[in-house]
Formats: sequence, structure tokens, C-alpha cells
Amino acid sequence: MRAVRTWWRRWSRTPVRSSIYARPECLPPQLTIIALRTACCDTLADPTRLDDPAQRRRLTGVTEFDGLPVLRSPVAIAAFEGWNDAADASTAVVEHLEQVWDAREVASVDPEEFYDFQVNRPLITLVDDTRRIEWPSTKFMVASPPGAQHDVVLIRGIEPSLRWRTFCNEILEICHSLGIEKIVLLGALLADVPYSRPLPISGTVTGKHAGEEKIELTPTRYEGPTGIVGVLQDSASRAEIDAMSFWVHVPHYANNPPCPKATLALLHRIEEVLDLPVPMLDLAEESAEWEDRVRAAAAQDAELAEYLRDLEERAGDVAKPLSGDEIAVEFEKYLRRRGGSPGPTHGTW
Repeated sequence: MRAVRTWWRRWSRTPVRSSIYARPECLPPQLTIIALRTACCDTLADPTRLDDPAQRRRLTGVTEFDGLPVLRSPVAIAAFEGWNDAADASTAVVEHLEQVWDAREVASVDPEEFYDFQVNRPLITLVDDTRRIEWPSTKFMVASPPGAQHDVVLIRGIEPSLRWRTFCNEILEICHSLGIEKIVLLGALLADVPYSRPLPISGTVTGKHAGEEKIELTPTRYEGPTGIVGVLQDSASRAEIDAMSFWVHVPHYANNPPCPKATLALLHRIEEVLDLPVPMLDLAEESAEWEDRVRAAAAQDAELAEYLRDLEERAGDVAKPLSGDEIAVEFEKYLRRRGGSPGPTHGTW
């Protein structure tokens, strides 16, 4: 892509290149795809160019040229390994959705510019006795969940080591090409929370439709270092893509992966956003087993047991029961997601 852009600059010179925003059809056919992809990149640098609906259609129409599928009002769900992914809880969500929705890969980001391969080393794999190198990358998978009105684009990768702003532009360029106008970003952080209670989820909603979202989030006023999830959400907002982030709070004293209870909590939020049931497979049972293991560890460690009792007391002080109306609203949402059925049966979801 870098070589293509460099060649395009030499061919076009700036005055001619700028004209593609108004009349890409004037270019020779063999240059049309280059022009459209370059326009998409420049638009991310200057998001105001997306104010024109016709311009937006021209840019998102690039899917017809570069082999990407044309999707139904797609929503993207993204998670990244590393600093943003305590106990691997957020990337486990995307992996789970890839499995239950039979997602297929449609695009990936070239890792060469973004990773230190001494930190994130490539892997050697054997496929039919043939050795292959798998490079760390960010992949785009497309799924069409049964009964959904939207296609879902699942984005999973590793937090890059280098050039974060360029990396975000690459991600958003592909999102524009796929026609994505909403991104759900997932993260997991370590926190002082009791393992036996529902794990809290905090987050933010940004974009021009932020006020229309009916998602309840624990407000956060965090200031400090951020990861690629925070940077990508900011970049998406600047590119006029609605973005929301969900951060599940993982007990810091039980942070060895996996943490199925944290993954399950994020999946329930995905159900709310998509207004769609997600098959949970064995996650509920795995979550209960995880709690049993933490409880057993506390039984053998008096100091840990005392600390957990203190966490429980503090959680009890701030918790308040739902009112009757709130319970009714939540139950109606639950039934609607599952098509009016009384609820999932064992082994169904």
C-alpha cells in the first residue's frame, strides 16, 4: 500500500490528485481504485470531507473495486491483545463470536510497519506437514448472525508497537471500505472488585449519534495512559464514525487467563448493542467453575479471604436493588433479544 501511494503521488502531482474528490470518473480506469483508496486515506486525515453524503457514498463505494463484500449496515466489534486485554477477556469475546457465527476473513492489516517482531514474534505452524509462518496482524472477519438486520465485522489483533496513528488510519480505511458507521471497542482492566458479584463494565460513547444510544454504562473520568482501544476510539470519532467502548473490570487477584465471567459480561453487552441473542455455549458453566476455583483459593489463604470479605462489604455499601419498573424493563429486553421465549435452556446458548 505504501508503494502504491508513493507511486500515486509521483503520477498525480498535488493539483490533479485533489480533483479525484469531485470527479474520480475522469481518471483512467486502471487508476480508479488507487484514486478511491487514496481519497479514503486523505479523508481520514481531514474527516470534514465526509460531511458531503455524496462524497461518503463515493468513498464507501470502494468495496466494489477492491474485492471486499457489500454488507448490510455493518457494525464492527474490535478487541486487541496486550495492555487492553486483562485475562484475555476482550479478545476471547471476538474469538467466541467468530466461532458461533462462522465468520470468514475478508481483510487484514500488513504488520510490517506496526510491530516489533522481537516483541511479537511470528509463529511457525504445520499445515499438512508443511511449515508456514504466521505473522502477528489484525484481521477483519465478517459474520451474518441468524435473524440479524446487520452484518457484523469482527476485528481482532495485537496492540501495535509502532505508528499508532497510521495503524488507526489503516483500520478506519478498511472500515470505510466496508461501509461501517459504528464500532464497538472491547477492553478489560484489572480492578478491586469481588469475584462473586457481577463484574462492572465502564466505558464511553462518542460520535454524532452518541446521545441516541440507550446503553447504560458506569461513568468514567479516567485520566492517564491509554492503549490502542482509546486511540482508535478517538480516531473513529474524528472520522465521524460512532464508537463505544466497553471495559470489563477483572479481579486483579484472579487475573490469569481465561476469565470466562468477564468474557460473559462483555457478551451480554454485545447482545444489548445488537439487540440479538448470542449463543453462549458453555460459558455460564465455565464462569461458575472459575468462581469455584477462586473460592477454593481463598479458603486456603486467610489474607486473601479477609481481603475478599472487605471487597464484598464495600460492594454491598454501594449496591442498590433495582426497582420493580427497572426489573420489568430489563426482563422485556431479555425476552425481545430471544424472540419472546421464556429464556435459554441448558446447552442451547
